[in-house]
Amino acid sequence: MRRTYYVFQSATAPGLRGIAATSDGTALPDTEGPWTLERQIAPHEPWTLDVGRSVVEFGIVENGFYLWGAIPERASTKPVIESDRVEGTAVYDPQRHRIGTIKRLRIEKVSGRVVYVDVTFGGFLGLGVHHHTIPWEKLTYDTRLHGYRTEITEEQVRSAPAFYGDDEVWPDRKREQEMWDYWRDPPRGAI
Repeated sequence: MRRTYYVFQSATAPGLRGIAATSDGTALPDTEGPWTLERQIAPHEPWTLDVGRSVVEFGIVENGFYLWGAIPERASTKPVIESDRVEGTAVYDPQRHRIGTIKRLRIEKVSGRVVYVDVTFGGFLGLGVHHHTIPWEKLTYDTRLHGYRTEITEEQVRSAPAFYGDDEVWPDRKREQEMWDYWRDPPRGAI
């Protein structure tokens, strides 16, 4: 079942559009607003945007919105970043292809250090989404992409030990060792 989409324009970045599933635009990030409703796309209307409907739907399911266009770079004076600014950020492979989205950070309780990132990829309308965990140190923020780059390929992520759900206590020592062993020397055939 298709839904109606609402396309908004950012007042602070004229080339940036936000797409949401509600006409009030409250799901869109405040940092790029205020947002002005530009148009709506009903389910029966032809799709004329230069981004795929399934990509927009995935963004809305994962984040509540989808941003498309140039996001302005803002110099940060903060030495730290809030976790909600990292969650939902795209992850790109060495060829600048989007391989997934950061769902959540895995933080070591005692030290407070981010150890892993839960990356989601694939799926449509919330179905078939896969979670895989990669070490935080394998990511580098790329200001041109407005996302994290990694030398890891999508194939390597897909082959990594999977994250199985919120209900499990994770990681146990065996899974922790599997993760470290895998990421210490990821399979070369996937490169």
